[in-house]
Amino acid sequence: MHTQIKHMASSPPILDSNSSFWAAGSKLVSCPNSSYVDVGFRSNSVSMRNKLHSKTNSINCVLHSPSISSLPKLPFQASTTDSPPKKSDSPPPPPPHWNILKKLAAQTLDAVEGLLISHERQHPLPKTADPRVQIAGNFAPVPEQPVQNNLRVTGEIPSCINGVYLRNGANPLHDPVAGHHLFDGDGMIHAVTIKGGGEPVVSYACRYTETQRLTQERRLGRAVFPKAIGELHGHSGVARLMLFYARGLFGLLDHSKGTGVANAGLVYFDQRLLAMSEDDLPYQIRVNPSGDLETVARYDFSGQLKGTMIAHPKIDPVTRELFSLSYDVVRKPYLKFFKFSNDGAIKSPDVEIPLDVPTMIHDFAITENFVVIPDQQVVFKLQEMIKGGSPVIYDRNKISRFGILSKNARNADDMTWIECPETFCFHLWNAWEEPETDEIVVIGSCMTPPDSIFNECDQNLKSVLSEIRLNLKTGESKKRPIINSSEEQINLEAGMVNRNRLGRKTRHAYLAIAEPWPKVSGFAKVDLFTGKVEKFIYGECKYGGEPFFVPNETKSEREDDGYILTFVHDENAWESELQIINAMTLKLEGCVKLPSRVPYGFHGTFVSCKDLEEQA
Repeated sequence: MHTQIKHMASSPPILDSNSSFWAAGSKLVSCPNSSYVDVGFRSNSVSMRNKLHSKTNSINCVLHSPSISSLPKLPFQASTTDSPPKKSDSPPPPPPHWNILKKLAAQTLDAVEGLLISHERQHPLPKTADPRVQIAGNFAPVPEQPVQNNLRVTGEIPSCINGVYLRNGANPLHDPVAGHHLFDGDGMIHAVTIKGGGEPVVSYACRYTETQRLTQERRLGRAVFPKAIGELHGHSGVARLMLFYARGLFGLLDHSKGTGVANAGLVYFDQRLLAMSEDDLPYQIRVNPSGDLETVARYDFSGQLKGTMIAHPKIDPVTRELFSLSYDVVRKPYLKFFKFSNDGAIKSPDVEIPLDVPTMIHDFAITENFVVIPDQQVVFKLQEMIKGGSPVIYDRNKISRFGILSKNARNADDMTWIECPETFCFHLWNAWEEPETDEIVVIGSCMTPPDSIFNECDQNLKSVLSEIRLNLKTGESKKRPIINSSEEQINLEAGMVNRNRLGRKTRHAYLAIAEPWPKVSGFAKVDLFTGKVEKFIYGECKYGGEPFFVPNETKSEREDDGYILTFVHDENAWESELQIINAMTLKLEGCVKLPSRVPYGFHGTFVSCKDLEEQA
């Protein structure tokens, strides 16, 4: 089952009419007899001409487009069928109403950026920042889709699936002008609304989250905000930051209202659906009665939230309080912890967590009484850009550790740090207390090399589901792989436990089988006590995303009584669907055929019809 990752040739892949190739990281995968769909990037000079049925289809990198100092370009539409993409029929956005000083400043800064791009073209991009790799195939963006009703359903939809399943993802609106990482794209939410009762009525829509960043770039007609991962590295990254702040200084754009893309997490809290990325405030999204989506506003909890919030806040299933973190890569304190009351009305004071260097903390865990905060070896060192490197680095001299703090803490004085060397968990699936042994058990996927998502490396990526035991009495840690047999080890990333038991001892986890990395060929139901693995594989040339567990509405004592929801894309037919799988039996219960392609994305949530009726 384990797939070895091989190096991709430095030259662009050649695509023939009988194969659809996907390149990502260090892997090149072919699905025989499938159709290739043009990614759809539109440069002023030439698009990426991967036309269907052509005999020779070399990829033209978007970096070979002219200087972006030219007139604004039309937003592209990535094809959702087997025909080449078409340009939008709508006119380009009108140019901003700038005075002569602003126009002169814009022309000057555009010219400087044009020189920067010309310089960047002389150097090959790493695969982790090459748009031909990062957003090829079904990682490519799609246009917005208004509500489409009466979708075809095969099988049966369980009665408890009565509401809307939403999934977030990165979907760049404009062409990358330089490097681009998969995580850099604008946030787009895909929503399948299921209204039960007799024959269910099913609809689909996808919409951009209208962030401040997206709104300004749409007005300007091109990408102007720097890409946090794909562009901000080396001397050119420093130059891009200087250009960005210079444009702000001259009033050409406004970065004071947030620069985030809101493309990662989704949570329903305080009668609001919130879209998040860890570099900004959340954005409130409303699901309309028709099933369509609209962005309400950047949401600061009535002025209580002054800074960013990571994309994985935790809601305690008993108290309904929301717990979260906020980190800063420039100023101390680098990390803060806070919580909100169950109605969102009261925010606790920020607890400043003492860290020596800013650390990349994408996720954390809660137990019944504690929060568990990882302080790992992937850190931010902006000075590395001046040296020509990436600001996200793997610090081999740092020892990974976990901080345990009371959920009601007012400061970090009583925080307990327990070292756990050589441990990097991008995601933590659950944690619980075992008082009889004075231990906290943490379940996470340990990733090696730790920075392989951000920086190109020669090693094969591994993501091993692990149990980490933190002894509060002795200060010692133990770590073991949950799947005992090395022959059975598979890369497991993106998933969850039954969210009604978050922070409590759980037996089952549902995790994406991230093979061939970073595609997802199925999901695994793992017994966390025995290491037993049951797999649900989507099929030949079919790939999906995060498995989302929806508990059955009955008061069942079985932890696994519920259903898995996941989007699946068929790379042969170039069609997408929502699959509903029984979590107890791993049998497919029903499928919703979707009217357009759903790119591979990130995290999602399910909101019941009752909660939708009570939206703020």
